[in-house]
Amino acid sequence: MTKVITGAAIGFLRLTTLISACKLEGLGMKRRGESALSILKRELGLKGSRAQVMEQAQRIRDEQIASWKK
Repeated sequence: MTKVITGAAIGFLRLTTLISACKLEGLGMKRRGESALSILKRELGLKGSRAQVMEQAQRIRDEQIASWKK
């Protein structure tokens, strides 16, 4: 069975992946290129520490989920 992700789900899954990657970076995992934290800050226009950015990004994700349930 194959699932195809389209539309708004692509952005939602990208946001979810960046949040997970940012958590792993906080635990010490490294990656090549730009950090997930800096990508979240740039793409969502967020400011603050890692904890503040994570909280704001999770709130944005939760708002997207709530809007789909309406």
